[in-house]
Amino acid sequence: MVNIKRWFRHAFMPPWRWRMLFPKAALADIETAVKDSEHRHSAELRFAVENALALSQVWRGVSARQRAIEVFSNLQVWDTEQNSGVLIYLLLADHEVHIVADRGIAKRVEQVEWNAIAEAMQKEFLHGDFLSGSLQGIERITTLLAIHFPPGADNPNELSNKPIIVKR
Repeated sequence: MVNIKRWFRHAFMPPWRWRMLFPKAALADIETAVKDSEHRHSAELRFAVENALALSQVWRGVSARQRAIEVFSNLQVWDTEQNSGVLIYLLLADHEVHIVADRGIAKRVEQVEWNAIAEAMQKEFLHGDFLSGSLQGIERITTLLAIHFPPGADNPNELSNKPIIVKR
């Protein structure tokens, strides 16, 4: 059954909403944080923001988590040498954050740890502090990745550090 309230949230989410929450300066700060993060571990980190789902997806009941996994695949976060990609995915219409880790990382870090970071980010976002919440989340992820994927002598940047705005 379709959640009508959710459908309306997605239908009437302004396409420019992400710009208010993540202006150019904030996106640049996030990109810098991702770049700095990747110097401290051998994993790859991506950051994606999506305003709202296509209404057909909402109608079919696609969850924010399912969409995060789809974006993980579309951005090819899985395509790293050590299977060590991580996606931070924000779905603004649902007020949800999901962290998706590739299989190499999932073997070492439990999903409960990712969920705790996502929940902490969501709390910051509820207070309207999207940049701080994003940077704190990236820092907490960096700490985990540095433990489980320390940087090697050869630490190539396999994925773009630039945050992605997912368009419908």
